[in-house]
Amino acid sequence: MVFEDLIKNLKALIQEQKLVKVSLGNYKGTEANLKNIYIKPVLIKQELLLSFVFRYQTKDITKNFSIEQAIDEISSYVGFKGFRLVNLQTTSENLIYQMNKKAEWRVQKEKVVGREPQSYTHDKQKDRKLSDSTKSYLHELNLTGQEGKVYKNAQDKWKQINHYIELLSSSLSHLPENKNLKVVDMGAGKGYLTFALYDYLKNNLNRNVEVVGVEFRKDLVDFCNEVALKSDFNQLGFVEGTIEDYQSNEPIDVLIALHACDTATDDAIFKGIKDESSLIVVAPCCHKQVRRQLEEVKAKNDLEFMTKYGIFMERHAEMLTDSIRALILEYYGYETKVMQFISDQHTPKKCDDRRS
Repeated sequence: MVFEDLIKNLKALIQEQKLVKVSLGNYKGTEANLKNIYIKPVLIKQELLLSFVFRYQTKDITKNFSIEQAIDEISSYVGFKGFRLVNLQTTSENLIYQMNKKAEWRVQKEKVVGREPQSYTHDKQKDRKLSDSTKSYLHELNLTGQEGKVYKNAQDKWKQINHYIELLSSSLSHLPENKNLKVVDMGAGKGYLTFALYDYLKNNLNRNVEVVGVEFRKDLVDFCNEVALKSDFNQLGFVEGTIEDYQSNEPIDVLIALHACDTATDDAIFKGIKDESSLIVVAPCCHKQVRRQLEEVKAKNDLEFMTKYGIFMERHAEMLTDSIRALILEYYGYETKVMQFISDQHTPKKCDDRRS
């Protein structure tokens, strides 16, 4: 009858939302390397489920079950040839059920003070730098609906934008104060990151800032300027041109060039160094120039296997090119950081450089 009481108590605790966690221990079953099972209630798509973490010696496996399925799962795992210890943790006590060598259950109660109720949210909500998704520019850029809900097919872009601002936030907070900042985003494209950067600097950091997006495709320039006008982003504008041709009428404080192809990255770095920019941010790609040179002068030595295959040659060219760039920035007094922006499948690595 004790086990039946356990199941009855478990159902009641779930129903009353008093259950914090269930721990199954003292495993005597035959499943190889299984150590424990930890169970907690979660709310997924408005449905209350129980999330199981199967703890093995070298891995964890997580599975979610409906309440009915979960009860069946617990019943199948608990017993003389299974888990002999069940700890029901509630907001006010622990109910500890133990089976002895005679297959007899005993229950012990422990009072608990100050335990927080279980959050039923499945995933902890990330503290994003751009927390307000209702802003009009996000809707105009086709990232959100009228009510500010991020479209399903725009979730990756929304995460990318926030990750970008997260990476830059520390460096942006160290920019010179008491001056109007000039920020130039080379190769702005449709302006997702340009708009987000302006929004963060202007509305989160309360900086006086002028942001310019440089893009060689006129249709995108016109589109972005229209969105900026509708959004009342008065100090954000887009101009048609290339990195090499763009001329600023005043020194650039922050220069950004994401996905600048081949030597365009070097053009951007040159402009930043020339203007003594406080922050230079580049995400290089298409390292063609150095690769061509390496292919022309392949050395015959013990290390030639490193460039024998095309993919290794490509990676070698990337490493060599970006290492030289980092050294050049250090030579000109920049504190250079090299990091991965997002997975290599989606976005090449990003080099975040700030003058010390």
